[in-house]
Amino acid sequence: QSFSRHYCAFALDAEKDKSLADAFRDLRELKGDVVYPLLLELYDDYITGLLPQDDLETTVRLIESYIFRRAVCGIPTNSMNKTFSNFSKGLEKDHYLESIKASFQLLPSYRRFPTDEEFKRELVLRDLYNFQRRSYWLRRLENHGKKERVQVDEYTIEHIMPQNENLSEEWREALGSDWERIHQTKLHTLGNLTLTAYNSEYSDRPFIEKRDLEIKDSKLGLRKIGFKFSTLRLNEGLAGIQVWDEAAINKRASNLADIAPSVWPSPDLSPESLEQWRPKPTEMRPNYTIDDHPNLKTDTEVRLLFDALRSELKALDPCVSEEFTKLYVAFKAETNFVDVVPKTKRLNLVLNLAFHELQDPRAIAEDVTGVGMWGNGDVLIYFDSLDTLPYIVGLIRQSLDKQLGDS
Repeated sequence: QSFSRHYCAFALDAEKDKSLADAFRDLRELKGDVVYPLLLELYDDYITGLLPQDDLETTVRLIESYIFRRAVCGIPTNSMNKTFSNFSKGLEKDHYLESIKASFQLLPSYRRFPTDEEFKRELVLRDLYNFQRRSYWLRRLENHGKKERVQVDEYTIEHIMPQNENLSEEWREALGSDWERIHQTKLHTLGNLTLTAYNSEYSDRPFIEKRDLEIKDSKLGLRKIGFKFSTLRLNEGLAGIQVWDEAAINKRASNLADIAPSVWPSPDLSPESLEQWRPKPTEMRPNYTIDDHPNLKTDTEVRLLFDALRSELKALDPCVSEEFTKLYVAFKAETNFVDVVPKTKRLNLVLNLAFHELQDPRAIAEDVTGVGMWGNGDVLIYFDSLDTLPYIVGLIRQSLDKQLGDS
């Protein structure tokens, strides 16, 4: 019964505290249902006095930032279920907020909390107009830190450089000789998007007209509706721009991106504080390299196979790393998804996947379930010809995808 009341507070808008209610609404707009099991525990600790209200609000905002930053950075969402279901296991509730921040900062590889630099870079480049949550990010950017909040749904999104593919001569001249590339690459990006109540009046007018627009109304008289008269934060600075070209779009995008980390903050533990939370290694492990594998000597056929495979595997995902052990080379996201065992004339590939899970139309894989061998997994593949590389990489990808989906 208590937990059902908790659920109503954050999931059904029953929270009485305004600042907490706002944080919960923003999280709901991101469709963050996957965090609800964690929120039940956090909210219960808040009700019982273990987690202060300010710390709960900070935590909800960090969760919001984590979800939104990853969406902007294009990081697959299929890992978040396991991330949040296990999140509380690493918390120390006598240092509650600090342990939450540390847990976020220490998330590895593809489960990482995107850094400010990564977030700002992708925010500038991404198509945000066709972004699933465009009203959300516009509202958050516009209203951050404001007491009097703008109702974004009363406005429409305005492309400062128009969407019309048949740009007028004035627009082509302003954009320059490379206007087609600029229109194609910058149209839906952060620097070219804003809010307005006068979308139809602006239409495809040249920038200067949009900036200074005044219209006569028979009932209201002279109405000043150009960008330079706008009270919206998103339109600040437009009054002083003379030409709307690629440089202007890039500068505005950079300025807005600089604000974003304060709207969607990251955990802020110092390196010294974070180090105290980092798991300590249980034992020293030997540092093996490629030179410890005699079958991978330079200019051998096996080395050529290995180099080609290595290049393809690292290109599968930014999270992929390699580790040389005494007996094999492990390629991993968080754990091994394929182990490469160098032989004299071929590479033995051991996929960390149940044999029945593998889709192998050519039937080149062997089931080694329960068979003692080097490597981790139940699938063995022999790689002895570059001709088979594309197909083999497709098999290995299934093991990586399984790990990314389950983690």
